[in-house]
Amino acid sequence: SMTTSLIAAFIPIAFMGGMVGRLLNEFAVTIGAAILVSGFVSLTLTPMLCSRFLKPDSETKHGSLFNATERVFARILDFYRRTLKLSLKHHRITFGVFLGSLAGTGIFYAVVQKDFLPSEDTGRFFAYTEGAQDASYEAMSRLQQQAAAIIAADPAGNTFMSAVGAAGNRITTNSGFLAITLKPRNARDASADQVIRRLRPKLNQIPGIRVFMQNPPLIRVGGRLAKAQYQYTLQSLDLDELYRWAAILEEKFATLPGFVDVTSDLAVTSPTVVININRAKAATLGISSEQVESALASAYGTRQVSTIYTASNQYPVIIEIDPRYQNDPSALSQLYLRSSTGQLVSLDAVAAISQTVGPLTVSHQGQLPAVTISFNLTIGTALGDAVDRVRALEREIRMPPTLTGAFAGTAEAFEKSLKGMGWLLILTLFVVYVVLGVLYESFIHPLTILSGLPSAGMGALLVLIVFGTPLSIYAFVGVIMLIGIVKKNAIMMIDFAIEAQRGEGHAPEEAIVQACLVRFRPIMMTTMAAFMGTLPIAVGFGAGGEARQPLGLAVVGGLAVS
Repeated sequence: SMTTSLIAAFIPIAFMGGMVGRLLNEFAVTIGAAILVSGFVSLTLTPMLCSRFLKPDSETKHGSLFNATERVFARILDFYRRTLKLSLKHHRITFGVFLGSLAGTGIFYAVVQKDFLPSEDTGRFFAYTEGAQDASYEAMSRLQQQAAAIIAADPAGNTFMSAVGAAGNRITTNSGFLAITLKPRNARDASADQVIRRLRPKLNQIPGIRVFMQNPPLIRVGGRLAKAQYQYTLQSLDLDELYRWAAILEEKFATLPGFVDVTSDLAVTSPTVVININRAKAATLGISSEQVESALASAYGTRQVSTIYTASNQYPVIIEIDPRYQNDPSALSQLYLRSSTGQLVSLDAVAAISQTVGPLTVSHQGQLPAVTISFNLTIGTALGDAVDRVRALEREIRMPPTLTGAFAGTAEAFEKSLKGMGWLLILTLFVVYVVLGVLYESFIHPLTILSGLPSAGMGALLVLIVFGTPLSIYAFVGVIMLIGIVKKNAIMMIDFAIEAQRGEGHAPEEAIVQACLVRFRPIMMTTMAAFMGTLPIAVGFGAGGEARQPLGLAVVGGLAVS
């Protein structure tokens, strides 16, 4: 019964689709295979070992330690016997406690913070940099060197890499990238998140550049590269409306509690030089439009016009104007073109040169113009709380119907997984109920076995709330494990009670009392074994322990209460 129902608990996980299904598929298959092997060993190898190692009580001699522990256990069992009879005597109150645990599970689930994948100290993090939209490569390089000097001065840092001109999915001169590697965990005084938190105010003091640091989880979900870890995308066919509301929302996001590094990929105020060719006048002077384009490409496009070959190397020959003229738009009037008659004609003689502003990049998503707002969260702010605050902001400002806004990347995957986790839990309980109903040929006994689950869920959520740990995917895996462990304890009692009632003719109350007392020791043994096995995970020891800690806390809390 235990083996079959345990495997049944993990069947829905193995066949679940979406991102959560992909993450938990190997977990379900591995646990299912381990349970099958364990069931086979329990029915074959274990009885054989019992026949070889177990001896009758009359032939067994125990030491003082065994006798002392047995006396302690006898007192615990006696206390359990008296409280058990008291609970059965006041069965209405006991059933009210069950209903209270059921309600408590729902309340705690609504209260607990919800997250997707917790951040993990992998010994490295990265940062995107952004300068003004008119920043040249040289200016951006100088600013990024200042940021790199601050990062290099941090005592936790080990090495870093710096690049200018490419950041995420944007290849522009006003963007850059920094990859930072930290010292080993035992050689530094702070975690990766703490290093980011103390570097952020120092980097924000550099005028002319913004630095967006990220410590992403080990598993990258969402397929999005942006200046911050979470994204919210706006789309509209009306560009003016899209850009206006994007600026409004970016400003609103920056005021939300727990939001930091709020930025967007909206870059529509880049200084632009527009050259309108007077084609009639150019034709009169014997100059074509292709000549104008070629002259501009030669002046500013780093065009390779030749290659010098030597015995050991080769050198490209690049044609361009003097760099001191490249940053001054008025120097365009000094650019001359050779006409068909051989005369030199200045560019401003055949073209009107004007300065305006325009988009540095125009982003699209699904073939529609889009603006993506990126943001990070402070330590202690869960992604679920951030999603709720953004949804409340949407209801407050009431965007026009022609504008659509939705989370993207990791935040989008989190929203979908949050809906899927509830259905996954319901489906798991349903499959277990059906399997237990077939095994025990009853509609009632499976409910009796599953009645211990609300207390386990309440204990898991309560411990997460007490320790300020969000309910993440890892914690949800712990809840699924709890279903198997707690259900196993119930089966050990109910199976014995059913046999006593059906085979020996005991009354139901007498049968369950006998079952509880006889099965008390194995239930405590298996519960304590699981408890002590997950306690180191709950403490968070070892590299990356903070990522596994939610799983340990959920299991320890659920076992302690159930």
